[in-house]
Amino acid sequence: MDKRTLALLAALGATTIYGLNHTIAKAVMPTYIQGFGFIHVRLLGATVLFWLVSFFVRSKRIDKADWGRILLCAFLGMGINMLSFFKGLELSTPINSSVLITMTPILVFTFSAILIKERLVLRKVVGVVLGLIGALVLILFGHELRADAPNIPLGNMLFLANTAAFGLYLILVKPLSAKYNAVHLLKWLFLIGFIISFPVTQKEFNEVSWASLPFDAVWRFGFVVVGTTFLTYLLNVYALKQLKASTIGVFTYLQPLVGIGYAIAVGADAFTSTKAIASVVVLFGVYLVTKKYEAKA
Repeated sequence: MDKRTLALLAALGATTIYGLNHTIAKAVMPTYIQGFGFIHVRLLGATVLFWLVSFFVRSKRIDKADWGRILLCAFLGMGINMLSFFKGLELSTPINSSVLITMTPILVFTFSAILIKERLVLRKVVGVVLGLIGALVLILFGHELRADAPNIPLGNMLFLANTAAFGLYLILVKPLSAKYNAVHLLKWLFLIGFIISFPVTQKEFNEVSWASLPFDAVWRFGFVVVGTTFLTYLLNVYALKQLKASTIGVFTYLQPLVGIGYAIAVGADAFTSTKAIASVVVLFGVYLVTKKYEAKA
């Protein structure tokens, strides 16, 4: 199996885990843990795992010139990205998060146009506008009365912050992923991310009644730490060695299919007309942005 196929499978695996995560993680929030406290668990667990594995992997010394980019990637990918997503998931619903996460390729294109001067095509600009309209539909008209979703509009806005941070992270981390071993790179990114987030996450982490947690909560914590964090970041960094950041972003097409399907199957959410309209608009916008441009002869 060639390296590109393995990279595509890695991206597919990461996307599937992310899709399941929307519902699996939501089930313990805020009953057993709040969003920021969950990120404390997630960052701490993943940091320990990456450092343990790094002892068995050949490492390369980090160049002094790369530390600034590493700090920025940790702030965006392990700080803003995670904090905004899990707090958003605490406040909103699994289907909303599944839909809004598909904004990633739209924002990757937008940031690429600004930072690396990617060519602006009218079709892609229209796609960006449609994606934003779909997101606004969910934010402004997607309010529901649910005990486990106390502030859906704010939660949806946090999903957009998460998507923007992750889009920037994908662009900025690509040169690093090509230069360094994935485990070696991620052990530093997660350690720095944990240190950066610690002042924000510690309070909610300390409020958890760890001794009284049921098994249903424990296995979900394990899934988020090992699956959603350790495996997905490892798979994404591996995929980025062979694929463009925009190609990785396209795999978010599958997230709403996995996320919505799983949420409905286990009765964790319902697919309303507002969510359906927003999903179609956002996904069509993503299609326009990611469709390969063919120049006329």
